Amino acid sequence: MRIGAHVPVAHGFAVTMAYALDVGCEAIQVFAKSPRMWAGPRMDTDSAAAFALARAEAGIAPCVTHAAYLINLGSTDDALWEKSVLALADEVLRAARLRADGVVVHMGTAADGPDAAAVRVAEGVCRAWTTAASALGSDAPPVLLENAAGAGRSFGRDVAEIGAAITAVRALHVDAVGVCIDTCHAFAAGIDLRDADAWSAFAGEFQERIGLERLRVIHANDCAGGLGEHRDRHAWIGDGGIGEAGFAAMFAERRIAHVAAIIEMPGEQPVKDVENLARLRRLRESVSAP
Repeated sequence: MRIGAHVPVAHGFAVTMAYALDVGCEAIQVFAKSPRMWAGPRMDTDSAAAFALARAEAGIAPCVTHAAYLINLGSTDDALWEKSVLALADEVLRAARLRADGVVVHMGTAADGPDAAAVRVAEGVCRAWTTAASALGSDAPPVLLENAAGAGRSFGRDVAEIGAAITAVRALHVDAVGVCIDTCHAFAAGIDLRDADAWSAFAGEFQERIGLERLRVIHANDCAGGLGEHRDRHAWIGDGGIGEAGFAAMFAERRIAHVAAIIEMPGEQPVKDVENLARLRRLRESVSAP
């Protein structure tokens, strides 16, 4: 399992690559534009191509982008849903220019229940992806649906809800869809990830309902809240409810060895990334040691 971090892009993609290498990334996540805006400035194609080339030469893979937080594909507000679809299409186009391997997106809300939300999410994903693919004249990077911490009316709080959305996307004849599991969100929503048995149960259910080949990224974040408390508060590796034992068990679960583990940590750069990647690296080595 490769490990990496969400790395900053504010000072340009060249600085981003230097930062990623300095902190020890093997994989990365970036914002392709501000995550708090519906639209962003036009992406410089030369800078994007140079970033993709530098990443390939450094052997950093995968690279995923994270879509804007404003997007709500499950919304029952037609205007907000339409705006979300257009914003996701733009995010997919930007990811393609960066030659990223996927676009992580939160699914949003389920005001009238998870079944209806799964259909709306699927329709939004399919329309956004096909719009981007048509503009590119070729296939576009897949959309990776991220699980929710379960607060309020959020959609995607468990494997069953995520699976319903994936099934609905595929029923609309789009296969470019996968999953990003955030361990903090999962734990907050009531999915126990504290030991090997818990990870085995999670992997087994995921395989049965979705297929582990669709699990592309794990946001490896500890959780400051308790199991099932619905508190989306990221903690450093080993400092939260999942604990070091839980992340060691993640590395030991061989069925998900193909997945990249990417941290999204609070704190000051670069200390937060250097330290948490070091913790993950130590846990990975402890599991692989004879």
